[in-house]
Amino acid sequence: MENPSNDKIGQVLDEAKTIAVVGLSDNPDRTSYQISKIMQREGYRIIPVNPTVKEVLGEKSYASLLDIEEEIDIINVFRRSEFLPEIAKEATQTNCNVFWAQQGLANEEAYNILIDKDFTVIMDLCIKVAHAILLKK
Repeated sequence: MENPSNDKIGQVLDEAKTIAVVGLSDNPDRTSYQISKIMQREGYRIIPVNPTVKEVLGEKSYASLLDIEEEIDIINVFRRSEFLPEIAKEATQTNCNVFWAQQGLANEEAYNILIDKDFTVIMDLCIKVAHAILLKK
């Protein structure tokens, strides 16, 4: 498994408008909430994907990626690594082609599923940190 170059990651972040966040919690103390709130403040539309909540950060939450009808630019995942293959299979059925597993998360099976479907795959990297470093204002 290998992440794309910093130039490619920067390009993904620069061109994206919508981020579907799998595992986004409505608890402000959770990392998923804190990072998503910052990304929302940076101008991204956040779409929560969590079957246990109705709304997060003022946005309707969806039970599954497959329930989202609008265009998704990045799928950002905050679920344990063992869940990544299942989420990757779901991701391949969406209109998105960028899969981002947060820092500490990686799974070779998920990586291979996504690469075979021409996804840009980023794993074990914090989207907020990458944004701060690669898109300095």
